[in-house]
Amino acid sequence: MSQTWFSLANKSAVVTGAGRGLGRAIAAGLAGAGARVVACARTLSECEETAALIRDRGGAAIAVHADVVSRQDCKAVVEEAVQRFGSLDIMVCNAAVGLRKDAVETTESEWQRILDIDLTGCFNAAQAAGRQMIAQGSGGSIIVTSSNASLVGFQSLTAYCAAKGGADAMVRALAIEWARHKIRVNAIAPGWMVHAMRDTAGARLSDSRIREEIDRMTPMARCGEDDEIAGPAVFLASPASSFITGVVLPVDGGYCAM
Repeated sequence: MSQTWFSLANKSAVVTGAGRGLGRAIAAGLAGAGARVVACARTLSECEETAALIRDRGGAAIAVHADVVSRQDCKAVVEEAVQRFGSLDIMVCNAAVGLRKDAVETTESEWQRILDIDLTGCFNAAQAAGRQMIAQGSGGSIIVTSSNASLVGFQSLTAYCAAKGGADAMVRALAIEWARHKIRVNAIAPGWMVHAMRDTAGARLSDSRIREEIDRMTPMARCGEDDEIAGPAVFLASPASSFITGVVLPVDGGYCAM
């Protein structure tokens, strides 16, 4: 196997939700493999930090403000990628928020917010990328950051589980629809990770009893590090996965295998 199978040289990528946590790790990982990266999110200052990190390591990156709930913002960020780097080859639909609340207590606005960002926002970004990739005629890779909450149930995460389950179904449908355009659509399903998803109870991971329970339920007996999501993203973006589409890849230390 040639190392060039994992090379993203001369490829351009957009990563939504790239200002922190898994999004930042994915953006840095793609850049490390040679991609030119557009880091976007609602908080521009955080994206600028991600872009600066990539440039400090010798990569090419810019920061763009974008709210994935807005189709116009998604269209604009794709246009910016094409204008700055000449094409769009990789889209990572990563932006998401969490909600830990019992189903009977979840309000209509809370439910709708999770669906708007985690599912509709994911579709908006994928649609904008798909349109550009079809127009280019050279194919591409679209990667959705899902969750193992799409594969198994979790206490007090009904809205989040529903949104991520919908994202998985969307991945499979888009993979079928866009295969004829040489566009591959896949998802990564992280498990318990040490990261900063907005609006989640980060204190849970600092509770020793909860960490012990997570370790007990995870065959690898630990949470994943942010950087451990970058390798699967590079793989799914690269020629090494050229015959893979419609797949949801758990990256959870074996949690879903239990």
